[in-house]
Amino acid sequence: MFEQLIQSIFQADFLFIIIRITAPILFAALAAVISEKAGVANIGLEGMMMITALFGFLFAYWTQSWIIGVLGAMFVGILLGLMMGFFSFKLKTDIILSGIAVNMLGAGGTIFLLNMFTGLRGNTGALVSPNILIPTIDIPLIDKIPILGEILSGHAILTYLAFIFVFLMRIFLYRTPLGLKIRAVGENPNAASSVGVSVIKMKYIAIAMSGALAGLGGAFMSMYYSQGWNQGMVAGRGFIALAAQAMGRGEPVGAMFSSLLFGLAQAMKTKVSGLRGMASYNYLIEMIPYVVTIVGLVFYAMSIKRKARKHQLRPIK
Repeated sequence: MFEQLIQSIFQADFLFIIIRITAPILFAALAAVISEKAGVANIGLEGMMMITALFGFLFAYWTQSWIIGVLGAMFVGILLGLMMGFFSFKLKTDIILSGIAVNMLGAGGTIFLLNMFTGLRGNTGALVSPNILIPTIDIPLIDKIPILGEILSGHAILTYLAFIFVFLMRIFLYRTPLGLKIRAVGENPNAASSVGVSVIKMKYIAIAMSGALAGLGGAFMSMYYSQGWNQGMVAGRGFIALAAQAMGRGEPVGAMFSSLLFGLAQAMKTKVSGLRGMASYNYLIEMIPYVVTIVGLVFYAMSIKRKARKHQLRPIK
């Protein structure tokens, strides 16, 4: 059994699966990064992904265009972000409670919305058609390279976009005036306000961008990964993304590597469950990604505590 696992891991298709699984987690992790930079904890990512996955698929089905589906998912994500911002910044509701409400709406409200709009219950399998699924791309030249082409070529458009966004977000946060204002608001809102920066406006912008990125993750899930919407399809990826953001120290590149770690854990779960003789351990196998999440957060907390202790013990010159 162990030999089967090793053989299946050291194959190009396994690395291909890791990248494929990582993409939706990475979108959500970047969503967590941008909101956290503005000092807003967006724990509603799980619900956002569920809701945008549903509406993205429905928009694509109604228009028979995957592009409109993706844009519709982003639009719904922005609305959800602004709604959370309104309740938190205007009505002074705790942002954590707003996030919990969105998660509950994503878990239960989407079933009602699906039935209201389509008459279906539980999933949209009967509505799937090729026009509403996100296409894949074969990268010229790279797709001809043995092994490397099998790993990097043939992914969905949004998969490549997720990794491109990592570097675009870094440039945005550290090289643009708007990005610098968002960071200033998150680090010291009083100082930012004293130089004329609108703290509330920057927080609205950040949480709207967070919703748009969560929308891309939701669209990826329903219009490519699962090829349709079904109850529970996000399967904790929104919460895993929060862990990836924390382990990545709130930076886009760090969040990418953390997301790849969780993508590896998900891929391992898939591979192990497919091995002979593992059916009886199904519940233990399902725990793999979540155990990795907990272990990763423990190591992250230990590293932060160790650095804080070193900082306290550092002699004053």
